[in-house]
Amino acid sequence: MDQADQRAEQDAAAATGAGAGESMQGSQMGTDSSAMDQGAADVTDLQTVFYFDFDRAVVKSEAFEALTAHAQYLLDNPSAKAVLEGHADERGTREYNMALGERRAKAVSRYLTVQGVPGQQIETVSYGEERPAVVGHSEAAWSENRRVELKYESR
Repeated sequence: MDQADQRAEQDAAAATGAGAGESMQGSQMGTDSSAMDQGAADVTDLQTVFYFDFDRAVVKSEAFEALTAHAQYLLDNPSAKAVLEGHADERGTREYNMALGERRAKAVSRYLTVQGVPGQQIETVSYGEERPAVVGHSEAAWSENRRVELKYESR
């Protein structure tokens, strides 16, 4: 496991309060039955952009319900593939922001795999600061750029 994978796993554990060595089961990841009852519901109605705090790659608890529904959709549709695009704001070096975007995408990927989604249905990519959602040099702009976008592609 490389350093980025270890960091993504640590971030996923931190997001749920799981300590080192603890197993992250669905109940620990914030799975709730209403999201599971959605089954293969129309994913076009689900949140697809997940935001992060400054310099962090921890999935926020408010993302758990939507991510759990995405996981269920992927489980119900084995030919579907999720592409997780990690982004960062403009602060920091280009190299650092590429790595941060990767850690963010891997944290979301880890959440989905803990929910049972096979790794071959998930692809991660980092754009760092290169594709801002909002152009600007303020906290409002930066907070919109610290994100992972989940997109589907069919095989």
